[in-house]
Parts: sequence; structure tokens; C-alpha cells
Amino acid sequence: MRFRHPDGSTVHLAYCTNVHPAETLDGVLAQLRDHCEPVRRRLGRDRLGIGLWLARDAAHALVTDPSALRGLRTELEHRGLEVVTLNGFPYEGFGAEEVKYRVYQPDWADPERLAHTTDLARVLAQLLPDDVTEGSISTLPLAWRTAYDQERATAAHTALTTLAERLDALHELTGRSLRIGLEPEPGCTVETTRDALAPLTAIGHDRIGICVDTCHLATSFEDPHTALDALAQARVPIVKSQLSAALHAEHPHVSEVRAALAAFDEPRFLHQTRTLTAAGLRGTDDLGEALAGDALPDASPWRAHFHVPLHAAPAAPLTSTLPVLRAVLTRLVGGPHPLTHHLEVETYTWQALPPELRPRARAQLVDGIAAELTLARDLLTDLGLKELP
Repeated sequence: MRFRHPDGSTVHLAYCTNVHPAETLDGVLAQLRDHCEPVRRRLGRDRLGIGLWLARDAAHALVTDPSALRGLRTELEHRGLEVVTLNGFPYEGFGAEEVKYRVYQPDWADPERLAHTTDLARVLAQLLPDDVTEGSISTLPLAWRTAYDQERATAAHTALTTLAERLDALHELTGRSLRIGLEPEPGCTVETTRDALAPLTAIGHDRIGICVDTCHLATSFEDPHTALDALAQARVPIVKSQLSAALHAEHPHVSEVRAALAAFDEPRFLHQTRTLTAAGLRGTDDLGEALAGDALPDASPWRAHFHVPLHAAPAAPLTSTLPVLRAVLTRLVGGPHPLTHHLEVETYTWQALPPELRPRARAQLVDGIAAELTLARDLLTDLGLKELP
């Protein structure tokens, strides 16, 4: 979906296909047929943006087989779909029964991460629509915190510098300008936007910026205005923003609230949980850990890294951090000029919701994704942007 900003520039809105993960190219093609095109039709639009997630094997198949890449582009056009952004965070296995910490491997100190992201860039340069010259890729925020020392930090910074040089060369070769955005996430080396300032300033290349995920920002209790002001002051480019909402519990000490939270404690994904105390931010790596005994102070609200559907906040006594998303979006595209032109709804946890909330059929998932995009569209038009055909 495309929108015209009052300054005349185009803002792109997509939804991320990691909600229906596939490891192979055939699986990706099936996604387009079974999910993405039906979402477009459900919205009644001639064109729909998707943020592709390409696992290692799918990306490698595309970059090594020009005919396969041409075939994917043809399939996108045939189904009324377009790609200006990729989700390069998960490497493989995102559809496994248990993902948890594995999603952070390999990290930016490992050569496989550079090789994979280079493949993604080469693929995206060929998938961009003919009238679009700028693409974006989000990626993990360097590494998970526990195995990251100075030696690995140096290796990660070197890899990102090498990637920036490759993107420069790709621009010269294809005329397509691609940028990478580190996506701050709780528990990682770069947990908050403030954590991103030092490494991104040290790398100092405008092709390496930040992806602002509004669920992650809210989970870490970051103030949107403070965060975005700091990025602007440091001249860190906002490559893209993922529009998402976290799980919020206002009174986690109440037994009814804890029982409601327990329904979201599931085995597939990591749901980092945070609370803001007088002594600062406290947290656990997963929701179950927070609920076990006194691992996390419960005198103040809790937020959990669980991407809940944008249009459907959890039932009381829980809610979502949709107000944080609204505040971020207002700053990103509500001013005289957009701070980013790439927006992506990323709710990959539909099948991880409590059983009674999960879509039971493909059509229900299509309806849910369409409802999320409708909400995002309405937020954009309320800010003065005009939806384009």
C-alpha cells in the first residue's frame, strides 16, 4: 500500500510475511498464493506491499538462480504484490516448534550473517518495483547480550562496514539504493534506541541505520519522543519502522492479571518481560520466568514482548501498547517530512496466541491481517497522508 505524504513523497506500508514462515522458495511462492494475494483481495486493493521474510535457503536459491529470481518477481506482479523491504532478522527455523534464543543466531560476529544479508540485498535490488529506487532490510541488533565480548563486537562492526561497502557497489551497479536497519530488541546487545547510538555512530555510514519496532520500544518503556529526538540528534537514519504492539499489564501483582498473562506464556517464541522501577529497567528473558515467584518486581506495570494484533487488544485485565505505536507513527510521518518511508506491520504471533484467540482457518488469518492493515491505513490517513491506488 502506498500513501502520498503532504510533502509529496511516497510512504510505503506492508505487512511482514514471517507470520506464515517458509524455509524454501516453493514455500514462499505458496505464501503469495495462499495468504498475501487473499489479503490484498480482502482489502479491495489492486496493489499490496509485503515485507518478505526469506530464510537462508530461499535467499540462496534466489541469488544463485537468476531464472528463479525473475520467476518470483513475475509472480509478485501477477498477484498484485510489491516488495520494498525485507525482514532479515530470522535466519532460518522461524516456523519451528521452539524458536526462543535461536532467532539470534548467527549474529553479526558470524560470517554467515554477512553472507546472508548480502544475498538479501542482491535479491531486493531485483525485486523492487520499476518506479522505486530505495529498499530496506531490517536485521538483528548485533547479537544476544550474553556471548558478546569486545572481540565479537569488533567483528560485528567490521562486518557491517563491509556490508555498507557492498551496498555502495550494488547501488553503482543497479541504481537501487538499499539500507540496513538494526532492530533494537529487549535482551540484545542493542536493547534500546539509545543503545544503538554508539555502534551506529562508530560505523558512521548512512546505509546502516535503525529499524524502530514499536513493540520493542514499548516493551523497554522507552519514551517515543525522547528516543526519536536522540536518533535525530545523532543523525542516525531510521531505515524503516515495524508497527507492532506489546502486551501490557497495569497491575501485575493481582492474581487475576497474572493468570491472564500466563495464557500468553507459550513455548515457541521468547517473550522478554520488563518493568520500570525507581531503580531503572528490570526484566526477565521470558514471560514464564517473570511469572515464577519474585523474579520480577510487580509494583509497577509489566510489558511483554508479544506482538499482539494491532486491531484487537487483549481482553481485560490486559491491554496492548497501541498508544505507543500511535505516538511513534505521529512523529515518523506526521511532521512536515517523513522520518522514514517504509512501514511494516509485523505481527508474527497469530499462531502463538492463546488457543481461543488463534485463527482456526486460513480465511480467519487473512481477515485478521487485513484488519491490522486497515487500522494502520486509518492512522496514516488521520495524519494527513493520502492512500494511493
